[in-house]
Formats: sequence, C-alpha cells, structure tokens
Amino acid sequence: MDVSRPRCSLWRKLVLVANLLACGILQTSGQISIVSFIGIEGYRSYLYLESILEDVQEYSWHRGVTDSEGNMIVSYKPPSNSWQSGPMFSGRENVTSKGHLRIRESMLNDTGNYTVRVDVSNGTYRATSWLEIREKESNPGISTNTTSVVEYMDPVAAFCHTNATNITWYVDGIPVFSNDLMTISPDGKTLIIHKVSRYNKILQCALENILEFPQRSEQIFLTVAYGPDSVWLSSDPMTFNGILYAELGSKVEMKCSSSSFPRPKYHWIHNGSLLGVSEANITLPSLTWEQMGRYRCIVENPVAQLTIYREAQIRTRPGKCPLFPGSVPIVRRDFYISGPLVVFLIVMTVLGGVYLCGILVYMMISRFSTRRNRGI
Repeated sequence: MDVSRPRCSLWRKLVLVANLLACGILQTSGQISIVSFIGIEGYRSYLYLESILEDVQEYSWHRGVTDSEGNMIVSYKPPSNSWQSGPMFSGRENVTSKGHLRIRESMLNDTGNYTVRVDVSNGTYRATSWLEIREKESNPGISTNTTSVVEYMDPVAAFCHTNATNITWYVDGIPVFSNDLMTISPDGKTLIIHKVSRYNKILQCALENILEFPQRSEQIFLTVAYGPDSVWLSSDPMTFNGILYAELGSKVEMKCSSSSFPRPKYHWIHNGSLLGVSEANITLPSLTWEQMGRYRCIVENPVAQLTIYREAQIRTRPGKCPLFPGSVPIVRRDFYISGPLVVFLIVMTVLGGVYLCGILVYMMISRFSTRRNRGI
C-alpha cells in the first residue's frame, strides 16, 4: 500500500463534519489505517480508523509517533464500555464506539502526529497519521450600493469583502449563480441584480471552505417598493359586474384593497368629480339621488410611480325608478273594452264596410248610364 498518498473518497466526504476541509496523510500498520483531515480552529476534528477489526479489546490514542504510556491521550475498551484518560488528555478528546478520535473545539497546537494502538484477541495493530489545524478565517464583510429600490426598475450591486476566492452568494437564503437576472463577477466578490423583485430582499455572501458550515457575512435587507398589482373593490350591498343595486335611503359601503409597498394612497371620484376621501373605504349612510352614479377608486404608489383604479356604479333595481327632485308623479290609466262592446264594434265595422261598397257600386252604375244616354 502507498502510505504517502491521501485517501479521500466521495462517499466519506458526505459524512464528514463541517470543519473538515481536505484529506491528510495516513500511515498503516497491519490491517488498520487512519484517515485524517485538515481541521479548522474552533471546530470539531476527527481521525478516522479504516479496516476496523473485529473482537477489539481496546482502542488507545497517543500524541506523537509512538504508543508510549506518557503520550497517551485516551483509551476505550468496547467490551466494558469504559474509557481512561492519559497524560496528553486535554478534556476535549473522546473515542467513539468505532475507535475514531474526536477532538472538540480544535486548537492550533492540536497539529501534529497521532498514533492509535488497537488490541484484539489475536494481537496488536498500530497506525500513525498527521493532523493539521488551520487558523479560522474571519467572516467576510458585505455592502451594497443602495438598500432602497423599486421593483423591476432599479438594479443593486453587492460586494463581499474578503481575500478568499471560494465565495458563494445567497439571495433570500438560497445560493445563486450568474443567470439572466443577476451576474456574479469572475472573482466572485460582486453580485449585481439587474432588476430587483420583491423576492430579492436578503443578500448574503459566504466562504464555502468549511463543509456544511460556511462562514457567512451579515445579512443585508433591501427595501423593495412594489405595486399596486391590482385593486379589489368590495361593497355592501354586493357589486355584480360593476353594478351596485341599492335603494334610496339605504346604507352603502365600498372598500378598496390592493397589494402594495409602501402603503398606497387612495382617491375617490364620483361622476368625474374628486371627493375629499383619502381612505380605502367610503360609506354613504343614507343614499340620496345625488349620490348615485359611477364611483372610481384610485390606488397610487408614489414611490413605485404606479397608479391603478377600479370602478363601480350605484343604481336602483329595475322597475323602481327614483323620482327627480320636483318631478310630478306619472299616473298610468289602463283602457279596458268589455266583450259585448267588442262584438258591437265588429258588427258596425262590417256594416259600414258594406254600406260604403254599395255607395261605390251605385256611383259607378249611375256614371256609366249617363255616358250611354249622351251617346244616343
């Protein structure tokens, strides 16, 4: 076996703790070996045993390249589930049930050689590995050119202040990459969102040099002005197809609502005239004839420079026409003809027709006779 080559398989990376960065150097003896990784100051570090034997009586970890009693850190006996500390024990070390050495809150002086001795029923095995603890890099800083923008109109540029190059950007907690909506500079230190939306409120950068425990910057919260997207007009009585039917003297309420930030301004127009109402709702306690007609609710967002409106028309129900002020009631009178009178009128009409026909025939005969006599 080549003892100088780091061993770092993909499947083992998936189960490493967050402070592991890269594979270390291992040495083997017999059937066991140690896989060590570069640790980070302040995080947990591990030295893993491979080719674990059966029937293990004791795991014993030591500082240095020998397994002398003076260099012992801690030992663990699986059969009795007992462990014992040695002269090199700092209170941060522990041995797992599989024989791995775990060091909590790693320190720079934890760097060095570590030796494990494994006692089994038929012999003893040893292995040595080097563990390196590196100084933790400071968290990156972050800044932006602005924190107040208008949705789909204003861009924003964010800057990650660090000397590292392995930078990941997060928008609303989700890692992002260059696309049609945003661009990350080649060195990864600048993020430009071309047109900010209401869903791009939180920006953050991180150094991904510690697996699953990235060193993150502070979060920057953007103030995004948006809307109004649309206007909903509710009323009592209910509006149907833009028509609100109500009776004179009844109470009418209308209310506008919209999705907008910051809170929009409201204006009401009645039959083309601006009303002195700046609230989202309007109430007519006792509806009069002058209050009927078309109402328009205007919603305005001065920051986003967007304005939208919705209309409703107040009418009386069909068949219940209101009276104009000063008008005179119209009296409707029905004309009714009885059955006998109808028969009489029909008979008289027929007789009159016959009479007129007789007169016409008589006049024609008389005219014809007169012309004949004159010819003789």
